[in-house]
Amino acid sequence: QVQLVESGGGLVQAGGSLRLSCTASGGTFWNYALAWFRQAPGKEREFVAGISWSGDTSYTDSVKGRFTVSRDNTKNSVFLQMSSLKPEDTAVYYCAARGGGGLRQRDRDYNYWGQGTQVTVSS
Repeated sequence: QVQLVESGGGLVQAGGSLRLSCTASGGTFWNYALAWFRQAPGKEREFVAGISWSGDTSYTDSVKGRFTVSRDNTKNSVFLQMSSLKPEDTAVYYCAARGGGGLRQRDRDYNYWGQGTQVTVSS
């Protein structure tokens, strides 16, 4: 059974940094695109950052220059380094995996999802 487990969420002051991790189990994910989505209260789930099997990355405009997504295929893991955090970054963050390797920004294009980890940024 494929499972994705996120970790690293928490409470941080505005301007601070946080590193999220997601580890997949139950398969080999070298050819999967891996992505991070987030959902804030009262808002729809949105794409944050993603990385293809070959290492190509994509970011939503609001996090460019502040967030960095990376992966370690030997560990079936994807990471999201978040810096210069803002209160508007507060949300539940989810990792997701998509077979085939190509990056997509629609949540329905991803096959597997983690349970989410809460990130709260205080002002």
